[in-house]
Amino acid sequence: MSEPVATGEAIDRLRAGLVGLGITGVYEVGDGTLSVWIGLVVRFRDGFYRWQEGQVKRRHLGTDPEGCAIRVARRYAELQADVPSWWDELARTLRGDVAGDYP
Repeated sequence: MSEPVATGEAIDRLRAGLVGLGITGVYEVGDGTLSVWIGLVVRFRDGFYRWQEGQVKRRHLGTDPEGCAIRVARRYAELQADVPSWWDELARTLRGDVAGDYP
């Protein structure tokens, strides 16, 4: 059995995987949480990457940051192509009206 992965290390590996896939706007918001896009966040906890988009929650093994990055990047691309109805309201709530069309 392998050693548990530290939260910071797991988040760094995931961020590197996402950047490698061309998603460069990822930033850490604290407590092992990465914001990929408004409403699409990934946390590392209890050996799993737990990502959430709106009300939808998923998880991925913490020992596979590359696989998780691929899944998250795929969903990010889907959201960019077809912005969900909840996005506008969430953007206004989190950023105010100045967010405009910026994801």
